[in-house]
Amino acid sequence: MSYTPIDPNVFNQQQQQVATVLCCNCGVPMDGSAGLVMCYDCIKMTVDITQGIPREANISFCRNCERFLQPPGQWVRAQLESRELLALCLRRLKGLTKVRLVDASFIWTEPHSRRIKVKLTVQGEAMANTIIQQTFEVDYIVVAMQCPDCARSYTTNTWRATVQIRQKVPHKRTFLYLEQLILKHNAHVDTISIQESKDGLDFFYGQRNHATKMLDFLNSVVPIKFKRSEELISQDIHTGSSTYKFSYSVEIVPICRDDLVVLPKKLAKTLGNISQFVLCSKVTNTLQFLDPKTSQTAELSAQVYYRFPFDSLADTSQLVEFIALDVDPTGEVKGKKVLADITVARASDLGVNDQIYYVRSHLGAIIHPGDSVMGYFVANSNYNNSLYDSLNIDYVPDVVLVKKLYVRKTKKNRNWKLKRMAKEHKEIDASVDYTSKQNNQEMERAEKDYELFLQELEEDQEMRQTINLYKSQNTQSAVPHDDTEVDEDEDAPQIDIDELLDELDEMTLEDKAGNV
Repeated sequence: MSYTPIDPNVFNQQQQQVATVLCCNCGVPMDGSAGLVMCYDCIKMTVDITQGIPREANISFCRNCERFLQPPGQWVRAQLESRELLALCLRRLKGLTKVRLVDASFIWTEPHSRRIKVKLTVQGEAMANTIIQQTFEVDYIVVAMQCPDCARSYTTNTWRATVQIRQKVPHKRTFLYLEQLILKHNAHVDTISIQESKDGLDFFYGQRNHATKMLDFLNSVVPIKFKRSEELISQDIHTGSSTYKFSYSVEIVPICRDDLVVLPKKLAKTLGNISQFVLCSKVTNTLQFLDPKTSQTAELSAQVYYRFPFDSLADTSQLVEFIALDVDPTGEVKGKKVLADITVARASDLGVNDQIYYVRSHLGAIIHPGDSVMGYFVANSNYNNSLYDSLNIDYVPDVVLVKKLYVRKTKKNRNWKLKRMAKEHKEIDASVDYTSKQNNQEMERAEKDYELFLQELEEDQEMRQTINLYKSQNTQSAVPHDDTEVDEDEDAPQIDIDELLDELDEMTLEDKAGNV
């Protein structure tokens, strides 16, 4: 009897062979050991694991305070396409707990569509021992409504605290700068309304701690003093509880940048024995003074100022244009300031008389012969100031130069812009009827103050770093050519594009969707 050996490879193949069945739907052969009667592709087409998850949902949004409703009654802030908004949308979706969420992302929609689209990828068990993955989209309809806080703000006598900011100066440049600081740091986030008054702004709050928070912010950016008053609204004799309204009257120091100032003699000695006849070179939470003859500087806090109060001798509205005829640096340099003996003549005197003035100034680094300079014509001015009358007239200069005057286009179209608080709180525009309550002279003065503020930003890089500047859609090429325009100086200060922010990056849902 012969014996035929068995090939081990054939034996292993026979061991590995399993039962094969056909898909009951498409007839494709598949592994029958799993006990399935349908292939994986047919299961994905016939079984929907997202059944019960709605494809549309509503999300509430307050157009005034730009917050979303997180049920049952919490209103939260969330930027478009942010993680916070995505989490809020997922919480609003019913039935999502029955499956396993793998991925979620936003789908871009039209800015004015009032729709938010979210793409979801989930996994779930379609049959026994069968896990499939599906992707679907959910449309969220943004429903505009009013939150309870905003609803109360539109009714009378709902505020519990107010901050009244005042500064008794003939211009609004300080408030324009303060407005930009408030917008940059979002200090008005808790404000329920803002009203514009003759000499300042009024901020209204629903809680007292919000007003004190605003006071802390103001005290950190501008020199102020404030007084508090309270009014009893209601009282419960049974529980002993009382309700008050709190008013904070804030006064900003009436000294502004580039003002000509005469310091009290005693105060000048305490400030490093600086000269009494100085310029205000910088205003933050303190006042910084500069002696134009020596470039010596000194800082004065608001607390010390109100112990020795004084007014400015002259403000920027009294500046006179001079022409630099000769510049002779003295060699003394203090930081960016270079002392120089400058020969100037009043621009209106050129061709009329030969009157010239010799001035020692701190502007030697930027002034060249032929340049226009703005300064105070002290010799031709009559000041009603007791501190000025007490000075030795022999030590008072005839002219005090303040800043270089750059020739700018009369119709300048800047490539940058600023946000205004009137867009954030439209109550400012609504409370003032410019056609009837303000005459044309006041409107022109407001426009002039705003233009001077923009020019200050262009000339001072350090000042620009404290606020937000945004790219403007308007460009120089969009302005039609005008033969009457004056060519701009080549060395005129310009703002670099790298310093500008893109407004679309910070645009909220209200900015994109607009009013409905």
